Amino acid sequence: LSRYENQITILSDYLEEFPETDEPVWILGRQHHLNTDKSKLLLDISARLWFTYRRKFSPIGGTGPSSDAGWGCMLRCGQMMLAQALICRHLGRDWQWEKHKKQPEEYHRILRCFLDRKDCCYSIHQMAQMGVGEGKSIGEWFGPNTVAQVLKKLALFDEWNSLAVYVSMDNTVVIEDIKKMCWSPPQSSSAAHSSAHVHRSALGRSNELIYLDPHTTQSFVDSEENGTVDDQSFHCQQAPHRMKIMNLDPSVALGFFCKEECDFDNWCSLVQKEILKQQSLRMFELVQKHPPHWPPFVPPTKPEVTTTGAELIESTDKLFELEEEFEILSV
Repeated sequence: LSRYENQITILSDYLEEFPETDEPVWILGRQHHLNTDKSKLLLDISARLWFTYRRKFSPIGGTGPSSDAGWGCMLRCGQMMLAQALICRHLGRDWQWEKHKKQPEEYHRILRCFLDRKDCCYSIHQMAQMGVGEGKSIGEWFGPNTVAQVLKKLALFDEWNSLAVYVSMDNTVVIEDIKKMCWSPPQSSSAAHSSAHVHRSALGRSNELIYLDPHTTQSFVDSEENGTVDDQSFHCQQAPHRMKIMNLDPSVALGFFCKEECDFDNWCSLVQKEILKQQSLRMFELVQKHPPHWPPFVPPTKPEVTTTGAELIESTDKLFELEEEFEILSV
């Protein structure tokens, strides 16, 4: 019965959770109206990949925890953010998930990237191991910036998706650095960048946020022999959570996915317009050139370590050794 744990209620349960309002509802760039297309809104929410605490997976590092309950919530949020970028990259933003409907192979391949196994590139095992290089012990809670740094490093080993991951520094997004990184081999034209800033335009004290909560513990799910995944527990089909915007923790990371350079250019234009509208203190800056008082920007590169799927952990271990050696030499 564990396969059906935390599984869902009927659609009518959703409908009671939303207030009657004429205000538009935005889900990751798509606008919905509760009065006319509530069902589409709910389908859009349930289509997002939902990662939560899990239990009964193989111990991290061989002897570590077999559950991330109580400490893995921010890692799961990072997984959700990156998974949405991969969905957009391979299936498009308008792709929708339906229960019991056959899904394309790309979908199952994306999902397998996040399974709780040491040989999956964005698993809880890989993220916890990579966090050691960021000063976090296995089983220790991560903050948003640590999660972003970990995903940036793990993406170097992900040849299928070929993402260039940029993490902003000092609340400043540098256009020149992002373009330099995306043009550098072996990266493709795809770019995902995550940064610790919040877009506040048009956000009043009564605008609410809809969010997927990782604080639910489910049992470990593995892939089937044919490579598919029983994905029922990876989609939140129960009433989504809501919170007041003013209750949002100020320590937050936002992720933006740009598939092509023109997407990034359009994003920059939009951000510049919104920043110019701000009457209060800006939460972040978007600049064209690398600040001269900063250290030179060097696009991250994959360490010279040969790896296949099951050997990824050993490769990241090698990366830790290189980092520690660099830190010693720097001192």
